[in-house]
This record gives sequence, C-alpha cells and structure tokens, in this order.
Amino acid sequence: MRLSLSVTGSALALVVALGSFTSLPARAANLRHHHQQATQDDASAPAPEPEEASSTQTSDAPQLEPLGSKQDTIIAVINGQPLTQRDVDNRGRLFVLSTGLPLSEDIMQRLRPQIVRQLIDERLRTQEILSRHINVSPEQIADAIANIERRNGMEPNTLRNRLAQDGVSLTTLIDQIRVQIGWMQVLRQELGSKARMTSLEIAQRQEALSRQQGRPEYLISEIFVPVADPRHSENELKFTETIIQELRRGAPFPIVAAQFSQAQSALDGGSMGWVQEDSLDPEVVAMVRQMPEDAISNPIKVAGGYVIATVLGKRIIGHQPGTLLDARQAFLPFSTPLNPQAPTDQQRQTLEKAVRLTQTAHSCDELAAANKQFGEVRPSNPGELQLERLNPQMQQILAGLPIGKPTRPLVSQEGIDILMVCGKKTKNFADRSPSEIADQLLNERVEQTARQLDRDLHRRAVIDMRVVTAP
Repeated sequence: MRLSLSVTGSALALVVALGSFTSLPARAANLRHHHQQATQDDASAPAPEPEEASSTQTSDAPQLEPLGSKQDTIIAVINGQPLTQRDVDNRGRLFVLSTGLPLSEDIMQRLRPQIVRQLIDERLRTQEILSRHINVSPEQIADAIANIERRNGMEPNTLRNRLAQDGVSLTTLIDQIRVQIGWMQVLRQELGSKARMTSLEIAQRQEALSRQQGRPEYLISEIFVPVADPRHSENELKFTETIIQELRRGAPFPIVAAQFSQAQSALDGGSMGWVQEDSLDPEVVAMVRQMPEDAISNPIKVAGGYVIATVLGKRIIGHQPGTLLDARQAFLPFSTPLNPQAPTDQQRQTLEKAVRLTQTAHSCDELAAANKQFGEVRPSNPGELQLERLNPQMQQILAGLPIGKPTRPLVSQEGIDILMVCGKKTKNFADRSPSEIADQLLNERVEQTARQLDRDLHRRAVIDMRVVTAP
C-alpha cells in the first residue's frame, strides 16, 4: 500500500463489473488474465458473459423492500448522523455483486452485523474528514471511476449502468470512494514528516533482514475482523466463518478484503507483501507455517479480533532466484465473443491476420507497431513478467521461446494474442531495494496510525444503536 490518493480499495470494489480481479501488477493484469484462458490453437471453455452473471446474482440475491417500508428504519445514529436499513442492504448488494456469488438471505443475515460496524466506521471517518475541512471533489471521484473503467477496458458509464442493472445504488460506491480518498489525506496529515523514511531507518531494516537470512518469509494477504468486546465475540466469529465459506467457494480474496477488512491493508486488497515471522502475530505464524499456498485459513484469533489469511508464496530470506522477461504483445480483438463451433467471418479473418503477423513480425518494435494498428486494446508492453509466477501453460510457452520470435496465435473468447520475448535476465527476487524497504516501513507506520486514530474516533463518538442487527 502506498500513501497516495490511488483509492486502491475502491478500485477493487469497483472491478465488480468484471468479476476478474487479479493481484498481479496492473500493467500485466490484462495479459495474465487472458493467458489463464488462452490456448495456442483454440479457445478455452467459454466463460459466462457479464449479463448472464448479473442475472444470476440478481435472482439469487436478497431483494430490497420497497421505499417506505423497513428500508427507512434507522439502525443507528452516529454523532447525530443516521444509518438506515437501506444503507446496510445496499452495501450487502454490493458485496453480492463484487464477489460474483449468489448469497441467500441466511448468509446476508450473518453479514449484516459486520456491515453495520463497517458503515459506522465509515461515518466516523467521514466526520473526521469534514472536521479537518478536507474536500473530496466530484472531479476526484469521477476521475477514480473513469480510471478504473479505462484500466479494465470498459466503456464510459459501464459501472453506472451495470450497478443500476443489479439494483445497487451508485451512491454506495461513490461514498466508499469519497471516504477512502479523504481518509488517506487524514493519514497524511497525521503522519506529517513521519511519512518520509530516513536513510538510517532503511539501513537499520536492511541490517535486520541480513541477520534473518536463511529464515522463512511469506507473501500474505489478510482480512482483519475487529472484536468490539472480547468477552462476547460470537457475532464476529460467525461473520469470519461466513466470509471464509464464501472465499473457499471462489469469492475473490482482494475484493472481499477491500469490502470488509478493517486493516489498512484492505486498501491493497488485503495484501501485506512479503513479511517476516517477527512481523506477524504468533498465532498467524503458527497457521501460515503449515498452510499450502493459496489456501484460506480458519479464523485466527489475535489481539483485537480475528484474522483470515491466505499465503501466496513462501521463500527463504535472501534467496529467491527467478527469470524476468521483457515482453511485447499484439492483441487482435473479436467483435463478438467466440463460439469455437461457429466462428464468424470476422473471427476467421482475424485469425488469418494473426497467422500472417506471426510470419512477418521479426522484432518487438514490429509487434508493438502491429498492436497499435489493431487499436491497442491491450498494452503493447505488459511490463516485466516473472516467469515463475505465470500460470504453467504460459511458462511452457515462453520459457523456451527464442528472443525476437513470436508465439503462435493464442486464441480466447475475446480475441487473439501474439507474444514475443524481447529479453531475459535472472534475478534474486528476495533482494529488496531501498524503495521497497521504505514502502514496507511506511505500510507499518500507516497501519499503526490508522488503528490508533480509529480507536480515538470510537472513544469520542456518541453511537446510539436503535435496532439489533445480530442474526
């Protein structure tokens, strides 16, 4: 997580319209997501179109009641500001849409207490933002939404239309974006000069890491569920277990973390980056040591609440050799999704163009120029790719590919991709640059500041709970 106005958490929530969030670097996201589906000669199994997915979600999701009914019931008043049932149900709908999973009313009942707590936290943060006279302009929010649409290849207003189709108020997302932009500015003010790491602090962390060489470290993502009263944590435990069930059914971890985690890492989809055992709670260490990669943990009880963890990688500090690829791509889009049994004339012609391109392109510059001719639907330069972190199929395609030679056409539902490796180099990925160490130190400082400020806001708040929402 960077201390910036990138509203990463809101981006995760807004990618719901695609249902295909990936935690890999943004510039390579489209390439890698596509390659998980591509084959060299044919399309993979068709994925449901967005319209089909949304109809399933709408039919299975809990229905909101008409205006004037229980929807206007006040659940809580936070420093004089009401929180209604409508607010809670809209956030629940957003969760249904963002995870891509149909949820029953029983599941929604188990989620509601935590949704209420999250919305109370957001109300308190909003009030703090306003008290500091921090203004989040409509232009900032519009730019954030437009940027998310552009990064995901969506036409303007796609999010607005999709959310309206699925019965989610656009205001729900706008409120999330506004709070996250404003909250990051609050944290900037709180940190002040402490947001800049000194060369001494970086050197001290480098020395500490050198002393730990040979010990394990983990690439972890987390969801933190705080417990208000340690003597009565039944509701929070039920909520944690519900979230774990949905994650194991396929809900995207980054999106769920962005929606519900109360750790500052939620702004990065729960990602903590590479962390050492000394930086983790002992209970978390005991769990992750025995977890296989990509598994979802059981609830981990820690001071202040519960943690849900997933381990994306394990390595020994100071030792992680790998291969870094500099690649280019040309993407030839289809005008309609491909049906392998009945390709259209346009799709046949596109395949012919792709075959000719593989025969005539002899350099990365030529492949990039061709990609521009085809509209540059996907970036010509997807960024540096670590070979070992690509899916096995792409590893097989690229590992032995000579530099400057294009791949065969890689066909998917959306179009045809052609790749070329421009350069390869080996790297020890466990080596950390000073900027990466500074980022880690800043993450720790921001997390500590955010939790302290949240506690202070709750201590000073007058919260009048009107309706019991526990299941």
